Amino acid sequence: MPPVGRPRSFDRDAALLAAMNMFWALGYEGTSLTDLTQAMNINRPSLYAAFGSKEKLFAEALALYEDIEGGVITRLLDDAQTARAGIEATLRHNARVYVEEGRPRGCMIVLSHLVGTPESTEIRPLLVARREAGEAELGDRIERGKTNGDVPADADSKGLAAFYTTILQGMSIKARDGATESELDEIVTVAMSAWPEKLDPESVGEQANETFGTGRTW
Repeated sequence: MPPVGRPRSFDRDAALLAAMNMFWALGYEGTSLTDLTQAMNINRPSLYAAFGSKEKLFAEALALYEDIEGGVITRLLDDAQTARAGIEATLRHNARVYVEEGRPRGCMIVLSHLVGTPESTEIRPLLVARREAGEAELGDRIERGKTNGDVPADADSKGLAAFYTTILQGMSIKARDGATESELDEIVTVAMSAWPEKLDPESVGEQANETFGTGRTW
């Protein structure tokens, strides 16, 4: 029999994936060590030997989640021809995956630790940093749109990124509360109506003429 505390033979990647899904479903504090050892099919000494602590296991699980989910978002933003198309593709994608069968609803980064006890204060900054990084990625894509000319030069990139991040976070909570994909899609449609549109100079002149008349001096 192996000595106590020695990691038993197991698939570390599979165990980490199981831990990720458990944290995603129940949140950081809602997930007990018993939940984790049962889901990962290992004992506590093996868990500590392989991952160090619950906090370190969560950090690895969060990084795995970002590798799996975040990579898709980066590709959607990068591959879109315009910033608006990239943002909308991101929202539509999440409207679908937030309610996908066979996986926890919503976003792990949003839902894992909205509130917490003093014992888990080190987890909150980790998640805040991840959420801020996601918002910054949206802001960078909007800035690129301004450079490319598909976003108005005077658009507030930071404000737009914060707005659409808030929409995504709200959709995650709605999904956990039981919203359907079609309901989340409707939220996306309304949210995209707030996108700043570029004005054609000729149409601006026509609008001015209709409003003030032609040949009038001021």
